[in-house]
Amino acid sequence: MARAQGARSQMALAFETTYGTPPAGGYTKMPFASTSLGAEQPLQTSELLGYGRDPQAPIKDAVTADGDVVIPIDAEAFGFWLKAAFGAPTTTGADSRYTHEFRSGNWALPSFSVETGMPEVPRYAMYSGCMVDSLNWQMARSGLLTATASIVAQGEEIATSTTAGTPATIALKRFGHFNGSITRNGANLGNVVSADLTYANNLDRIETIRADGKIDGADPSIAALTGNVVVRFADQTLVTQAINGEACELAFSYTLPTGENLTVTAHAVYLPRPRIEISGPQGVQATFDWQAASDPLVGRMCTVTLTNDREEY
Repeated sequence: MARAQGARSQMALAFETTYGTPPAGGYTKMPFASTSLGAEQPLQTSELLGYGRDPQAPIKDAVTADGDVVIPIDAEAFGFWLKAAFGAPTTTGADSRYTHEFRSGNWALPSFSVETGMPEVPRYAMYSGCMVDSLNWQMARSGLLTATASIVAQGEEIATSTTAGTPATIALKRFGHFNGSITRNGANLGNVVSADLTYANNLDRIETIRADGKIDGADPSIAALTGNVVVRFADQTLVTQAINGEACELAFSYTLPTGENLTVTAHAVYLPRPRIEISGPQGVQATFDWQAASDPLVGRMCTVTLTNDREEY
């Protein structure tokens, strides 16, 4: 009897035309490092009396389908997750060099279906009505560059064979920490030790009464773009901005030598006044837990541009 191994697992994704209805085709094989996406249904312990000390049979509760997917930040596949988080992009360019611009603020976000497969068992789980609740990643000096997509799904269907057909494949071109840079108002931001970014749609689950226990949908509410920047304390520029309550533009970008680029631009970033601690003889560091807001001139909170060879998403 074969035992399931993560090394042989697969993931396929396709955007839905109707919420909660998996498409018949058009799936793309997604690279991923790990996933906790799944459905669970807890049991409610019986409260009845008069049957002795041993309890009566428990009752099934509502179904919850959600989880995280850890994905590489690459030049092509990452665009699918950006589309799910921000909505369809505006694409420009030609001759195998296209720029996809994703903008925050969309009221309607696309839903998608994800199938995870373990062919040894076999077990193929189709998660329909998926939506991205948040997208998070860290910038550092070294290590593997991955992002975590938190997903809210409507439900899970289990099968012994794939229903995604033969998914299209993607040539993987990963960005690395070495390819990253951070700018403030167009100028390089120096002395940065690490940075963290989180874009959240703050989905509101529509938990209505249904015979199958599933949710009716997930509506996006007020979005949020937050994070932190840890810097070696070398000047008062960021502290002065925090004290004055001013906004700046922060851009987090990655560029490959072959021309592929990913840039996240937060148009109006506000910094809190940090505590500057001297914890020993080593260098002094300061952590700024920043928040982004809508910029009145640009008309939105953030813009994500992805330049690659893909014609559309």
